[in-house]
Amino acid sequence: MPAEPTVLAEDDGRQPAEPSKPPHASEARPAIKRSGWASLRPLVLRLHFYAGLLIAPFLLVAAVTGLLYAGSYQVEKYVYADELRVPVAAGKSELPLSRQVAAAREAHPEGTVSAIRPAPEEGATTRVLLSEVPGVDPDRALAVFVNPYTAEVRGALEQYGASGALPLRTWIDGLHRDLHLGEPGRLYSELAASWLWVIAGGGLVLWFGRRRSQRKRRNTTGRGRTLSLHGAVGVWTAVGLFFLSATGLTWSTYAGQSVADLREVLGQTTPAVTASVEPGADGAGEHSEHGGASGPGASAGAGSGREAADVGLDEVLKSARGQGLSDPVEIVPPADAASAYVVKQVQRSWPEKQDSVAVDPANGEVTEVLRFADYPVLAKLTRWGIDAHAGSLFGVANQIALAALALGLILLIVWGYRMWWQRGRGTSFGRPMARGAWRDVPAYLLVPLMVAVAVLGYFVPLLGIPLAVFLAVDVVLGEVAYRRGRRTYA
Repeated sequence: MPAEPTVLAEDDGRQPAEPSKPPHASEARPAIKRSGWASLRPLVLRLHFYAGLLIAPFLLVAAVTGLLYAGSYQVEKYVYADELRVPVAAGKSELPLSRQVAAAREAHPEGTVSAIRPAPEEGATTRVLLSEVPGVDPDRALAVFVNPYTAEVRGALEQYGASGALPLRTWIDGLHRDLHLGEPGRLYSELAASWLWVIAGGGLVLWFGRRRSQRKRRNTTGRGRTLSLHGAVGVWTAVGLFFLSATGLTWSTYAGQSVADLREVLGQTTPAVTASVEPGADGAGEHSEHGGASGPGASAGAGSGREAADVGLDEVLKSARGQGLSDPVEIVPPADAASAYVVKQVQRSWPEKQDSVAVDPANGEVTEVLRFADYPVLAKLTRWGIDAHAGSLFGVANQIALAALALGLILLIVWGYRMWWQRGRGTSFGRPMARGAWRDVPAYLLVPLMVAVAVLGYFVPLLGIPLAVFLAVDVVLGEVAYRRGRRTYA
C-alpha cells in the first residue's frame, strides 16, 4: 500500500491544522519517550509514506502490466483460435504422432525439432517445436500447429516458456517482466517485488494500530474518506500482495539467486529425470554411429539418421502412457547418441501434472521415472507459487484473482497520492513526514530491528540498497537543515 501521509493520530477526515513555523534547532522539543507501538508508529508511518511515494511508480507499472497479463490467457485463445483448435472430424481418430511431425517438417524443414506436444484434448492441435530457426529469437521456439486428424499444418507461431506462451502473451509477459529492456529492465520488477511487502505490511500495521473508534467512524469526507477506502482495500488485498511479492522474488535476478542458493543448501532444488542411456545395452551402442543426429528419430520423417536404432515417437509415447503420464505431455528428443527421450507432463493447472520419464530410444524401455509427488517440499511450493503468480494454477479463477489484486493495487496507489494532495488542502502536496522518529524508539526495539533490516537487505539487495541510499540522503539533508536551524523531530 503506498503512502498514508498522516500527521494526526486521530485522523477523522478533517483538514489538518495550519502547520506552525518549524522551530530553530535550539528550540526543538526534546524527544518524547514512548514504548511499544507508540514509539514505533511514527517510524512505520514515515517508512510507509516515503516507500509508497518513491516505489509507487514502479508498482503502478507492475500492476498495470500484470492486469494485462492476467487477461492475456483468454485473449490468446481467441486471437490464435485457428492455430489452437480444429473441427473434430466425425468418425476419425488421431493419426500416428510420427506422421504429424513429418507433416510439420515437410512444411518447415528449417531448424531442429526440440520438442513435441501431442494434442492434449479433443479438438486441439499438436505442437511441433523447432529450435535454431533463422529469424526466431534463440530463447524461443517456432511452434508448428498440426491437425492431429488430418496432418494439416494450421500455421506456425513463436512460442516462449514452459507455459507455451504465444506472441501476444509473450509480448505482455516481457513488458511485465523487464519492460522489453532485457536484463537491466528486470531490476524494475525486482525493485517493485522487494518493496511491495514492506509497503503493504506497513500499511496493514498502521491500519490495525488505529483506535477502534476511528476504524468504526462513518460518513467521513475528504481526506478521511480517501484514507478509509485506501485502508479497507489495503487490508483486503494484503495477503495477496504479500504472496505476489514473495513469489515474484523467487525468480528475480538477485533475490531469486539467494532463494536458489538457500534451496541448494537445504537440498530442496527441483529434481530432473536423468536423460542418459548406458552404451551397449540392448543395442544402444549402435547410437555411436549417429553422433551428429538430432530430432525425434527416423519415424518422424526428419531424416535424422536414427533408422536402425530409434523405436520412434509413437512407441516412446506409448511407454510413457504405460507409466501413467496422461495429457498434456511434452516429448523431448535425445540430445545426442548417449541420451534418452524425456517425456514430461506440462499441466500447470490444479492438480498439477509434473511427472516425467526417460525412455531408451533403442528399445522403448523406461529407464527412469520421476514423480512430482517425490519432489522436495520447497520445490513443490516454488512450482505452485510461480504458477499461481503467473495465473495458471487455478485457471480462470486464478486469472480473475490476479486481475482483482492488480486493480486493487492501482487503486491503492491512486488513493495514496490523493491523500498526499489532500493533506496540502487540495492546492499542493502536503509536507513530508518529519525526521527523527527513530529517536523515540527504545534501544531494545531499535537494535534488533536494525539488525533484521541489515540481514534482510543483504539477501534482498534491491530492498537494502535503496533503503541505505535513502537513509544516507536523509541524514545529509537532516544535517543541512540542522545547520540552517530548521531541523525538527517527530
